[in-house]
Amino acid sequence: MIGATLVCLFLLALVAGLPLAVGLGVASIAVLAMAGFDQLAVPTNIYAGIAKYPLLAIPMFILAGMIFERSGVALRLVRFVTAMVGEWTGSLAVVAVLVSMLLGGISGSGPADAAAVAAVMLPSMIKRGYSKGFSAGLIAAAGSTAIVIPPSVAFIVYSVLVPAATVPALFAAGLFPGLVAALCLLIPAVLISRKHGFGRNYKAERPPFLKSLVDAVWGLLAPVIILGGLRAGIFTPTEAAVVA
Repeated sequence: MIGATLVCLFLLALVAGLPLAVGLGVASIAVLAMAGFDQLAVPTNIYAGIAKYPLLAIPMFILAGMIFERSGVALRLVRFVTAMVGEWTGSLAVVAVLVSMLLGGISGSGPADAAAVAAVMLPSMIKRGYSKGFSAGLIAAAGSTAIVIPPSVAFIVYSVLVPAATVPALFAAGLFPGLVAALCLLIPAVLISRKHGFGRNYKAERPPFLKSLVDAVWGLLAPVIILGGLRAGIFTPTEAAVVA
């Protein structure tokens, strides 16, 4: 009965045009009042749910990803991967996926990863003849690999909910599946690009490999420092987020 009432009140809030967060809050408070629960238990339970030390790593990893994007590190990573991959039909699709993996290894957040890559890659892909739908869909899908590529925000939350699953163990377990997911995304991306000739008629100068490597060294070292420090026991996941 309480569950049905909660759902009905939430749907009414949505129909009334209230924001999602407000609708959830109003429906929950109304149900608690109708059921006779102590209202003071609400803020207490909220605080108990979020007052977890490992959760501090989430905003710090996302902040690190935003700093890397705003400071130009994301663009340097794009140049480095472009220098490594080269210029051919569908090459920018490969660059977009690989850069998403690298940034995912810094921010741990799929939306933050996709936003950073889209800001750098989307204009270039459209300029070189890639369709807007394909480019946006590919970047969004590549950003989703950050769910399993360490330092994954989802893994941090899971470790809080399941104390037996430690963050370093989850990070180590997610690395290989993340690489496989990226590979499974690369293959159809290249095939579709070749089928439609994306980038075939646009030739750009290939960036110098050594110079682009030196420029992108900090972006490349960040995931190594994070994972290496965790595996070596030098710092905790929260401290790793601050180091990043």
